[in-house]
Formats: sequence, structure tokens, C-alpha cells
Amino acid sequence: MVFFAHSTSKEDQSDWQSLSEHLTNVGALSANHARVFGGQDLAQVAGLLHDLGKYTDDFQRRIAGDAIRVDHATRGAMVAVERFGPIGMLLAYGIAGHHAGLANGSEGNERTALCDRLKGLGLPPLKDDWRRDIVLPEQANPPKLVPQKDLGMFQFAFFARMLFSCLVDADYLDTEAFYDQIALPGQPNDRSASRALEAPSLQALRERLDTHLSGFAADSDVNRVRADILAHTRQAAQHAPGLFSLTVPTGGGKTLASLAFALDHAIKHGLRRVIFVIPFTSIVEQNAAVFRSALGDLGEAAVLEHHSAFVAAPLPRSDAERYQAREKLRLAMENWDAPIIVTTAVQFFESLFAARPSQCRKLHNIAGSVVILDEAQTLPLKLLRPAVAAIDELARNYRSSIVLCTATQPALNAPDFRGGLENVRELAPNPPELFRKLERVRVRHVGTLDDDALAAQLRDLDRVLCIVNNRRHARALYQALADQPGARHLTTLMCAKHRSEVLAEVRVRLKAGEPCRLVSTSLIEAGVDISLPTVYRAEAGLDSVAQAAGRCNRNGERAAALSEVRVFATANSDWAPPPELRQFAQAAQEVMRQPQFRDDPLSPPAIEAYFRLLYWQKGDKELDAANLLGLCAESRIDSLPLETLAAKFRMIDTVQMPVIVPFDDDAREHLKSLRHVDKSGGLARKLQPYLVQLPRNGFDALRKAGAIQPVAPEKWGEQFMELVNMDIYSREFGIWWEEPTFMGSANTII
Repeated sequence: MVFFAHSTSKEDQSDWQSLSEHLTNVGALSANHARVFGGQDLAQVAGLLHDLGKYTDDFQRRIAGDAIRVDHATRGAMVAVERFGPIGMLLAYGIAGHHAGLANGSEGNERTALCDRLKGLGLPPLKDDWRRDIVLPEQANPPKLVPQKDLGMFQFAFFARMLFSCLVDADYLDTEAFYDQIALPGQPNDRSASRALEAPSLQALRERLDTHLSGFAADSDVNRVRADILAHTRQAAQHAPGLFSLTVPTGGGKTLASLAFALDHAIKHGLRRVIFVIPFTSIVEQNAAVFRSALGDLGEAAVLEHHSAFVAAPLPRSDAERYQAREKLRLAMENWDAPIIVTTAVQFFESLFAARPSQCRKLHNIAGSVVILDEAQTLPLKLLRPAVAAIDELARNYRSSIVLCTATQPALNAPDFRGGLENVRELAPNPPELFRKLERVRVRHVGTLDDDALAAQLRDLDRVLCIVNNRRHARALYQALADQPGARHLTTLMCAKHRSEVLAEVRVRLKAGEPCRLVSTSLIEAGVDISLPTVYRAEAGLDSVAQAAGRCNRNGERAAALSEVRVFATANSDWAPPPELRQFAQAAQEVMRQPQFRDDPLSPPAIEAYFRLLYWQKGDKELDAANLLGLCAESRIDSLPLETLAAKFRMIDTVQMPVIVPFDDDAREHLKSLRHVDKSGGLARKLQPYLVQLPRNGFDALRKAGAIQPVAPEKWGEQFMELVNMDIYSREFGIWWEEPTFMGSANTII
């Protein structure tokens, strides 16, 4: 009897995929994914066993059309444990969860615990034919992990998730290849264009970058310092892979210097790609655009920006089987297969602790990469210890080089920070001297201002930027200035394409010497290349003040004494920093009150004092509020809390829901195409610049009113939600709806 993995509409089964072929293919692909971190033997076994439960009469009836449910994943997990003991248990998590997601080893949550599934209750009998079709090795050899201190099972949980990533990506790719191959005559083969085309090599990308950099002239004091930083950073690319820091003041050219280092370092040491991790969604598009421009004609093919995952509703337990067949190709799953990835810290870190196949698929491609953590100081305090442990693990055991790239280097190094990073090498030449050379502003606290007083001060200045802590404050302040020449507003309630247009217009006005009064949320702080003579900043952390200062006199156009960053407290309690940022603002106030820092609160000693207040004086509990490392320390190989880790590692407390805005003709064309294609990956990438992320309650309010609706729900479910009422999207404010629930959700940090 021939056993099948995937079926088509042909009743004679002539073009169905045999189960042995699928298992062999997935085993080989999975092993290839894991080779970079030495996990190829285990990954191959996972691939060979993942669909073992399809060797049953029940599944073969189902694949032929019978409407029955069959658990086909558990049998392979059971065999893995029987054959390979404890190491087989690590495989069992991924095999059992390769369609529904990783479960806990014991004490089930939403998913049935692995220990209960391994009992095999209610499973159909397994045919012995599998022994004829696939050959398992006598033993599966794991890589030797370099241990981290006091972390218990954390490393094994991380390793199990990496193996899971290799498996689900291999399973997806082989299924995709099979269905592409049997596409009906006369119909287009819709294989993802990004996989059909060969990506440019890192060597070719470096050549284009060198050409771009050769056009910069060291024609000013600031540009000479930038050139020195670039040269010094590139020389350090010869160092062995591991942990690095790049401590450069804002405006010092970190973005292109870090790209140059990353390409040089990857080529020197045989690493595979460069991953830029950016703190905010709002600047991913800008950085990606900078990289594309710097890489010339290869930029478009080389750079993938991935920030907003389209949220696919979890498959119901009764229908999880759908993930195994053609339906899984409909999920907007990204696997980070491009040479340069630009993503967000939320996407990066939550994926490292994730449990769903769609989130974990890309993880194996982080191994063997250069990871640039831009603005590393923005990691949330409540998750700091597990996030640092993940960074360390990537460098220790997955051949990744990590660069902590920031103007305000946080105190994450051991021994000052318990569980901190060791052997971190600085790439910048003499950071304290750089801060002296690149001092371009004066920072002072101007007291408490109500909105009328603040608006009056902004009216008195022709060119000024004001940064506040929430969307409603930004909107109210802009409305008070809207009648002034050059008044403009930036918020993440605008889609990225819209924000880019506003910033382009602002730059034109500034270059022409025209008035410009820009009001923004903190989205403008990290990486936005813009320069004004005066910046107002609502009270926030000292790192945020430093980032705001990077938008003031950025290129040294005027004397530092004539370039002010004015920090102010808000009189209206509605505009105070939200709770998660209040502790940052309080630490900044305490440092700025100290006499030795009052005149220069952005000096390296002041920054060090600020982070000492935030990190060093807090107990372990505050830096791992959900006790994730504690859960790992208390677990065993058969009780890893994988689903619990995923549920508790949330960098943003409020769930953010993506809404597509049909902002221009391109967006409307992509939405139209989405109604006709069979796979969404390429279009999901193209639609990212048109997304607005809304808190769940705001999203639900718009959904209830019919303002947003799913695109082709019969095909995609609710993965793609479109704003259909464009009356609530304005050129001034983006999405705005005068309804209490929605307005309440806008009273949050961006």
C-alpha cells in the first residue's frame, strides 16, 4: 500500500505526494536549517518523524476525502521518546506541536500537555509500513551547548524552539514546493517571488555599500568624526564572532557604520545575513529605505522589512489538521530568508519565546547572523533578564554576533548586572571623547507647562519640534498650532507611507528655510534624520531625551549654545507618561537634579548613573516580572514550560491589531490582488507600509461599527483587516474616531 502525505483533486492519485517522499524531504531540509548551530542530526530525525501518524488507515481515509479528524502528530513524538530517550523528548515538543504549536511538557494550558499526549490515548493504530519507508539513525547527537550560569532548563527550552523552527519551515517549504509543482495547466505558479529569485550575495552588497560610502566627504567637524567612527568600526570586523557594543552619540552615523561592520564581519566569518532590530515599528520603514538606497540597484532584492505580523486566528483544536495541508500556505508566515532583515524588537524577542509555528518559523535563520540591536536601552525592564539571556544564548550557541548599538549604552554587562553579558567588545573609538566631539546641544528643564503656555512658546519659534508621550496629547497640541505656517503632525495612527510623506515635506521646508512646527509622538526619536534648532520634550527617560536631542542641530549646523532641548513637565495629568514609562522619567528627573549632571545630563557619567538607577538597584523580580527564568530553573526536560513562556513574554501589554489602510493606488492594488491569489506571503510584505497598529479595544470598536472588515475572509479568515471607512482617516491625524472607546485607546504611548 502507498501512503500519502498530501492530496490533489485527482481521484486516481497520480499526482499525490507520497508520505515517504515528504518525510525524506522535510528531514533533509530541516537538517540543512539546523546545520549552522550543529543540530542537524536531531533536526533530520524531527523531519522524518513529524508526520509519522499519517501511516494510519484513518488518515489515509481522511486525505481521500472522508470528513474525520485524525491526530497525526503525536505518533512521531512517541517514537522519538521511545527511540532516543531524554533527547527524544526535546524533539517530541516540536513534532507533537508542528501544526497546533508548542505545548508545555506538563500542566497543559490552552494546548494539551505533551506528557498527556504521549500516553497515546485514542490514536488510530500505526502501520508498520513506516519502518520500510524511513530509516532512523541508531542515535541522534545533540550539539554541545556552552552553559549559562543559573539558568536551568532555559537553554534546552531555547534549543527545542530552534529545532521546532527548523521543522516547521522545512515542512512549509516542502508542502509549498509540492503544490506549486502540481499547479493546474494554464494557471500561474504562485510560488513566492522572493524564493524564486536568487538573493544577492553579501559580497555584492558590500561592493554597493562601498560605492555609496565613497560619495561622502569629510567636509565638516561632524562628518570627520563620522568618518573616523566608520573606519574604526570596520577595522573591528576582524574580531571573532560574539558580543559587541557600538556606543556613538545620536547623529554619529551609527546606522551605516553598523551595516558596514555587519557586512564585513559576516563575510569574514561566514555568517549568513544581517538582522537589524529596531525599537519602534514607525522607523523600520525609514531604516529599510536608508539601506536600500545605500545598496543601490541590489537594495530592493536584499532588504526585507518585517514588523507587523498579520494575526491569523489560531486554528480551533477540532480543525488543527488544516495546518498540515494546503491551508497552511494561506498563513502569512515569514521565514526571514533575505540577506538583510529589518524588524522590530517586539517581533524579534517575542518570536524568540514564541510557541506558534507562524512566529517560530523564522528563528533558525537568526542563527549564524549578525544581529544589530538598535537602541538596545529600550528593552522593557519587566523582561530585561530573559531578553538578555536570549541575546547571550544566540552568541554562545548559535553562531550569532550581537551588536548593542546605542547612544546611551545600558549597563547590561556582568558583573554589575546579574546574569549580564560577558566579554562585550566596544567597536567605537573612545566613546567618551566622541561624546565631547559631537556635543551639539544644551539640555535644560523648563518646568511645568500647560498646553496654552506650551503652544504659545511653539508659536514664537519658526522651526521647532515638540515630542510628547501619547497620541491624544500630540493631536490636541497640533490642533492648537494648526493655523501656524508649517504646522505638521506625526503619529503612529498614520500608516508608514503617510508618515514618510509628512517627513519628506518637513525636510523640504527645512532645507528651504521655511517655517516648520512639528508635533510628534516618540516615533520620531530613533533614527529619523531630521534637524531643527529647538526641540521640546515632555518628561521621559534620559535615553529618550538623548534621542530627542539627536533631532536638534543634528549635523552641527549652528553652535551648541544656540541649540536647545527643553524638557518640560505637563500640567494636564492626562498627558503624564503612562505607567510603564513613569519609572524612566522619574530616574531621569533624579539624575538631572544632581549638581554634577545638571549642566550636562547626556554625558556618559550621567547616562551611567541613570541606568544604575533603572537596572542595578532593582531586584531580580522586577527585571523578570513574569518569573520566566524561574519557571525554566524549576522545570525538567519533560516539563519545559514552552507555551507558558510564549504567553508571558509580552513586550507590549496591550495586544496590537494590524489594520490595512488603502492610502494610495498601490495599496488598493495590493488589496485587490489579495482577493485572487492563493498565497499571501509576497503581498503581506508589500502591505506592511500601509498598516496601522491599534490596541485591541480600539480595533474592536471600529470592527463593531463596521469601519474595518476582513479581506476575502473565505480565504484568509481575519488575517487581513482593511479600513473600509476612509472618512475616519485624515491627512492630519491618520485614523481617528470621536468615540470614547477608541479615544481612550489613543491615550497611550505609541
